[in-house]
Amino acid sequence: MSGGVEWALHCCVVLTAAPAPVPAARLAELHDVSGSYLAKQLQNLSRAGLVHSVQGHAGGYVLTRPPQEITVLDVVTAVDGAAPAFVCTEIRQRGPLATPAEACTAPCAISRAMAAADEAWRAALRGITIADLARDVTGDYGPGVFAGIRAWLGAAGPA
Repeated sequence: MSGGVEWALHCCVVLTAAPAPVPAARLAELHDVSGSYLAKQLQNLSRAGLVHSVQGHAGGYVLTRPPQEITVLDVVTAVDGAAPAFVCTEIRQRGPLATPAEACTAPCAISRAMAAADEAWRAALRGITIADLARDVTGDYGPGVFAGIRAWLGAAGPA
């Protein structure tokens, strides 16, 4: 999984508390990350329909739907794509003891195990929403964490 997933998830959680659209530059400053790399992640989220870019002086990014309707898997897929983490290359058909292709009518044990693990991982991420993460962040840092974020975003103004 790319680092962009982490950045995108943090941005989505922050956007749950933002009273107004948040410019990409402000999100980058808040997280002390590269603005250009973060902008790419926000573009990925936008293409996936998870955030919307509001134009103008008070513009920035907002979530397109309630945070309880956006899953972690939605964000992972938006940033890294939907391809499985493991891709079988049929290594069993190579080498001096190769299994003939016509004998490989079903996935091997390794491929089956990896596919099951991938599905379990996706199911777990599908079961966690941005709202869940925001609730957990509040639990980790206290009830004032989002008030602090809102105050910081409002005090500094658009970048």
